[in-house]
Amino acid sequence: MDIEILPDSDAVARRAAAFIADAARAAVGARGRFVFAASGGRTPWVMLRALAEEEVPWDAVEVVQVDERVAPAGHPDRNLTHLLESLAHTPLRSDQIHPMPVETPDLDAAAREYAGTLERLTAPSGRLDLVHLGLGPDGHTASLVPGAPELEIRDARVAATGVYQGRRRMTLTFPVLDRARRILWVVTGADKREMLRRLRNGDAAIPAGRVAQDTAVVMADRAAAGQD
Repeated sequence: MDIEILPDSDAVARRAAAFIADAARAAVGARGRFVFAASGGRTPWVMLRALAEEEVPWDAVEVVQVDERVAPAGHPDRNLTHLLESLAHTPLRSDQIHPMPVETPDLDAAAREYAGTLERLTAPSGRLDLVHLGLGPDGHTASLVPGAPELEIRDARVAATGVYQGRRRMTLTFPVLDRARRILWVVTGADKREMLRRLRNGDAAIPAGRVAQDTAVVMADRAAAGQD
């Protein structure tokens, strides 16, 4: 795992945007397509807005979600709401953004449906080109939270979860995260300091520490890194 420490959250967002753009150009050059999985969070929304200023082969980009809360369309709790707002200034067409179908009553069936979407987009390798992950103060990542049964899933790419912080969710699972060509961790804020330390140590007692590290890069601000 590589780590870059930047002065503040805005610097992290700008650097992460440049990293994503570089990964997009490389993927399109090598395979003709860039499949990018995005998580939520305040710094990531700034990151995605900054991505609009980068040189990206937009017509070959497909954006999928790492996780999503079960809430109505357009609700501020939905990652998709902010994802669409953040990408509004890019040339992406609506059919290049693939929302998790959390409005479907049968969430388990919806998770299988989204797994099929991922399979179609990533064929023939089955690998996402880049997954952006965040880190919670409790060590969760995606919607893989401490003690949840979804941590043990090995035979599905996508899972519906129980209630966490007031909402059921849908999430990518460790098998699909671990097969990604690159993992980009974006970690900001002093409340992430201890969990960032444990992530860097590969501490499997927290969900984030169970994600494969060999293709991972962390972009963190000084506060998260304990350098403030």
